Amino acid sequence: MPKIHFDDDKMHEECGVFGVWNCADASAVVALGLHALQHRGQEATGIVSFDGNRFHSHRGLGLVGENFSDARVIARLPGTRSIGHNRYATTGETVLRNVQPLYADFEFGGFAVAHNGNLTNANTLHKALVRRGCLFQSTTDSEVFIHLIAISLYSTVLDRLIDALKQVVGAYSLIALSDQALMGVRDPLGVRPLILGRITSADGSPAWVLSSETCALDIVGAEFVRDVDPGEIVVIDDRGVHSIKPFGREKPRFCVFEYIYFARPDSIVEGMPVYAARKRIGAELALESPVEADVVVPVPDSGVPSAMGYAAQSGIPFELGIIRNHYVGRTFIEPTDSIRHLGVKLKHSANKPILEGKRVILVDDSIVRGTTSKKIVEMVRAAGAAEVHMRISSPPTTHSCFYGIDTPERSKLLAAQHNVAEMAELIGVDSLAFISIDGLYRALNHEGRNGDQPQYCDACMTGEYPIALTDLAEIQSRQLSLLAERS
Repeated sequence: MPKIHFDDDKMHEECGVFGVWNCADASAVVALGLHALQHRGQEATGIVSFDGNRFHSHRGLGLVGENFSDARVIARLPGTRSIGHNRYATTGETVLRNVQPLYADFEFGGFAVAHNGNLTNANTLHKALVRRGCLFQSTTDSEVFIHLIAISLYSTVLDRLIDALKQVVGAYSLIALSDQALMGVRDPLGVRPLILGRITSADGSPAWVLSSETCALDIVGAEFVRDVDPGEIVVIDDRGVHSIKPFGREKPRFCVFEYIYFARPDSIVEGMPVYAARKRIGAELALESPVEADVVVPVPDSGVPSAMGYAAQSGIPFELGIIRNHYVGRTFIEPTDSIRHLGVKLKHSANKPILEGKRVILVDDSIVRGTTSKKIVEMVRAAGAAEVHMRISSPPTTHSCFYGIDTPERSKLLAAQHNVAEMAELIGVDSLAFISIDGLYRALNHEGRNGDQPQYCDACMTGEYPIALTDLAEIQSRQLSLLAERS
């Protein structure tokens, strides 16, 4: 049956990874960790475990609870070492063959990998690998790692992994499991997150955890140890935790949208609590773009902390003028085409007593296509709001992301095609304002963006891509060649 996709007007999450070493009921622990990381990917999930002799795998489409709530499934994933993955597709269609962790048998034994991010030279590598005779089983760029490891001439698993990593270009974090070790890796710029945690057992022996976010540590009773450094490989085996840094040192460029939207509010990313960061962003937005109003209303749920910060700074009361239906997931089975336009109302409802007759400031995290914003504004006006002003806690999204975040092509980004005044008219608000790029950096405890040496990856807002877009350059070069031939 056809489905309504509610949040196709959002910057979609990348993926979530979680792994444990030396942990009783490892797969059950991984399933809990993946549940805490569900916000990072809802299309598919999978777990691979190792029991000391054999690898075991279960992968499925849908949510963690739909795949791993049955104790019989977990029982078929024995062992004290396990890794898992939540998928939101940025490359490759959503079919079972693309669900991670990916697994392969090599001459040195089994190897599983779970990958968050995007390789910007995956197509180039794919073509070269196919010419060498590699047979791809999926359409995801993550499989490139498998084949690069397979053809490497190095003898150890770690050296083969390093050999593969030195050939890929992109923004990524990944965890891998062999019969000898659990490994975690971040790309040289540290665009995607990865953290190390520890569970102390009753006998005092440590179990080690790798996770995309700290929010997954609490649910499994783990303590935060540290962030995996950009360009670092963390190797965990029976001897403990070891660090290898095979890349040259580069200035980190962590994804700034983790603070704005992607990370769960109770996570701490790169040493900064996300909830507090979002409140500071809202406060900075109030300083930059004040407006006379009666209530500050968040677009739930991602707009809530920023709206709280805006309200506190402006002195305008914070109210829940829009109520979210938490029992509706990402999609809803649509009985008839005639109710397609009800998608937003199925997920959000206007709290009419709060909105009626009021001058309302709506606070949201971003505007992508603008379709959802327009419907939200229409709903608030229909509830009787006298004025509607929108404030956005990120700078305008003017460019597509090629680093593992699913964004529309640039021609479909509202801010790439219209100025702020035109956007305000299209969305139907009395005024519209975005936080400035320097204001965003100030809220994140920097003096400003620092010119051509920014502290974060903000390419979706500035068009300045810190990692080479190899495949895009190749495509554009081919298009120019074709145009030249035709002329």
